Amino acid sequence: MNVKNPSEIKQAPEANKGKEGKRGKMLSPCIREASETCLHGCCPAPNFLGNHGSSTSNPSSTPKSTETVVTTFRYDFTLATASSLCPDTQFTNHESLPSLQESYSYFIKAYPQFSQTDQADHIRAHEYYHLTLSNQVCLDYIGHGLFSYSQQQTQYNYPTPTIASTSSSPPPPQLLHFPEPIFFDISYKSVNLHTQVVYGGQESEVEFEMRKRIMGYMNISECDYTMVFTANQSSAFKLLADCYPFQKNPSLLTVYDYKCEAVDVMTESSKKRGGRVMSAEFSWPNMRIQSRKLRKRIGNMKKTRKKQGLFVFPLQSRMTGARYSYMWMSIAQENGWHVLLDACSLGPKDMDTLGLSLFQPDFLICSFFKVFGENPSGFGCLFVKKSSASVLKDSTFASSIGIVSLVPPSKPSEYSEDSISMDIETDKKQSKLENSKSHEIEEVSIKQKAPSLSELMELDRDHFESSQPKSAEIECRGLDHADSLGLVLISSRARYLINWLVNALMSLQHPHSQYGHQLVRIYGPKIKFERGPSLAFNVFDWKGEKIDPLIVQKLADRNNISLSNGILNHIGFSDKHEEERETKLEKCASDQVEGSNVVNKRKDERHSGISVVTAALGFLTNFEDIYRLWAFVSRFSDADFVEKERWRYMALNQSTVEI
Repeated sequence: MNVKNPSEIKQAPEANKGKEGKRGKMLSPCIREASETCLHGCCPAPNFLGNHGSSTSNPSSTPKSTETVVTTFRYDFTLATASSLCPDTQFTNHESLPSLQESYSYFIKAYPQFSQTDQADHIRAHEYYHLTLSNQVCLDYIGHGLFSYSQQQTQYNYPTPTIASTSSSPPPPQLLHFPEPIFFDISYKSVNLHTQVVYGGQESEVEFEMRKRIMGYMNISECDYTMVFTANQSSAFKLLADCYPFQKNPSLLTVYDYKCEAVDVMTESSKKRGGRVMSAEFSWPNMRIQSRKLRKRIGNMKKTRKKQGLFVFPLQSRMTGARYSYMWMSIAQENGWHVLLDACSLGPKDMDTLGLSLFQPDFLICSFFKVFGENPSGFGCLFVKKSSASVLKDSTFASSIGIVSLVPPSKPSEYSEDSISMDIETDKKQSKLENSKSHEIEEVSIKQKAPSLSELMELDRDHFESSQPKSAEIECRGLDHADSLGLVLISSRARYLINWLVNALMSLQHPHSQYGHQLVRIYGPKIKFERGPSLAFNVFDWKGEKIDPLIVQKLADRNNISLSNGILNHIGFSDKHEEERETKLEKCASDQVEGSNVVNKRKDERHSGISVVTAALGFLTNFEDIYRLWAFVSRFSDADFVEKERWRYMALNQSTVEI
């Protein structure tokens, strides 16, 4: 493997002045970050360099030597990442980027063990082939996928649909879909959370099978926890907030470096019931938890003797990829807090590292979607520790909406005419379904009358009856795939890909970078062994002005790349970065009130933040996906790229899909 030794990289700035000097300067902060190791045992440290690496482990190592080995692993990993691009690691023109094949050759030399994760590529090729057929890059899915695309097509004999994106600008539909839902339907229950947890209720066969499968997948014991299906993540948060006794335990302490809709729902509910809301703060610019402040807010129960409240902890940032120590849960529990673990942002099989026998949260929330890259609909799950169920109280708020049951799919006749689109702008034509010789779907011109509900029912009745599952037993092939890959393979694969992407994005420069304006800014951890598989970044023009994340997202959609956006908040600026407080937070706050009639509105720093573009990698993400994102972002080095795209789409008489 062509990896330079540490002395060669350290001497690069002095040995070469031009491009190599710039390269050395770029690598130095990454090396510093690698030396700041995470030693709380959250994740194993495999020998990612294989036999090529210099790191070795000694079974008889003392604690001190073990720490040295871990530090060496991180350091070697950073050096390998630095060599994962072409020798010229500064790119000022998208046309100068190496090809996909050339980039992959450098990538595999830096991470030779990545080839051992090819089982994930086989699963993608056989079970999620729609991603290749549609040429779509999906970096906007958060949660756990239940089923595979191939399973959906086989079980329901569906035609190939367009790709459904969770981003704000999905491509317009091109095919007439069969009525949803598939696999299962959701039925809302008017029941109190406390009643549901304590007394349970009648389960459908679908619900029983799904609950059993999910608890096994999440590594959660049915003897210790009760599971409740919810409509989504926000519903789970609100249900818990409505039933938690904030009158008795008044505090709500959250640890999020971004604006989370589910947490906002919980916050509003707790305030109405007398809760006192607090949040951890994160240091600029690395977005690390300000430990001293958080420790102070958790308090010391022995000294204060105050009743605490609910501690909401995510273990990992869904946006920046920052990971937090498990010990915060232990510290909170020792000081009288009830702990809610938000597992929605955790990757597949990450729960296997949790060690619930050591850190058993009182509550746990996660979310599931149906099919990766095709169907983001799904449900949430709220787990309540049985020994903590008595904490919950009856609430009239919690009986209105949120708890759901899973039932077999509804028949087409149960759908109303409102669900049928009346404005399909296509020419009248016929198309035969791949697996049905007798069915012909007639697409309707805008000038012609749309088909009635009875006509659609007649068209799809035979198809539905032949494809309806014969039993309530559900095969969750998406979960099966994650189980077959395992924690080590999934986490190693994600580590290689996300760190290469970070390194690649940081290599992009404007042609006139002497003015100090960078093309991409990454928020949170950069190249780091223990970072999560998500990324928050912004793109800046040659004048140093941030390009609106929504524009970046929409342009990515037009290039078949699905991204998300969000807002980083709870950022604490030290005196050293006081000037950046004004340029980063105030501008974002002014954007939020732009166009309103509010005059002299007081700027509340607690509610301001930084809008960012986000990308989330999953176990189905491959190298081509991240390369395409890198190539897309590099096009912003052209000062006229955004304007060219705007005029090009105006000339083609196309418009962006708005939500």
